[in-house]
Amino acid sequence: MQDLGEAFLVALRLVLSGDADLMEIVVLSLRVSLTATALACLIGLPLGALLAVARFRGRNALLVLVNALMGLPPVVVGLLVYLHLSRSGPLGFLGLLYTPTAMIVAQTILITPIVVALSRQVLDDLHAEYAEQFRSLCLGRGQAVFALIWDGRYSLMTVGLAGFGRAVAEVGAVIVVGGNIDHLTRVMTTAIALETSKGDLPLALGLGLILMTLALAVNAMVHGLRVTAVRYAHA
Repeated sequence: MQDLGEAFLVALRLVLSGDADLMEIVVLSLRVSLTATALACLIGLPLGALLAVARFRGRNALLVLVNALMGLPPVVVGLLVYLHLSRSGPLGFLGLLYTPTAMIVAQTILITPIVVALSRQVLDDLHAEYAEQFRSLCLGRGQAVFALIWDGRYSLMTVGLAGFGRAVAEVGAVIVVGGNIDHLTRVMTTAIALETSKGDLPLALGLGLILMTLALAVNAMVHGLRVTAVRYAHA
């Protein structure tokens, strides 16, 4: 118990002093996860809005598929990306394996279905409210999609934050395609796993503290945005 207490104090000192190795890992984690979240939103929000607006044969089956993809095992995503980016894979000539770019690709694939499914749920209710108005204005499908995304922007920010929270806490896919290489592809989750296995508790605890702080911050922002969205809806 004493050793654990000492390790926690050392971890706290590392965080407060801005230890260079720790900050390097944190910055890379944020860069990878924020980029993946931005890409997932660019792809997923329009798709979610389109699924909310469009009515076509097979839509229900597609919705079931999207919802199922939300539960994609991270290691399976990592394996699929690995197979495509390895030297013998179709994209091996790009030389992206064991780079931050490969980690971004894996995280984007992992969280895009989450963004699509959650944004579709949010915008489906909004579309039901505005459908009659859209018809009276003779809006095209593209215009309706844009209008829904703009009007539901506060709620959609919570979708983006949910995707970021999923990305920054992910370990399986990024360790497969990133390799957890020091000063290159080591992020918070993979570093925590490695340092714990090595018995270096201070660094692992320091990174754990930062990860927990990020998780709390994301949840606080989600709550704040939900309150803002409710106020906006009743304004």
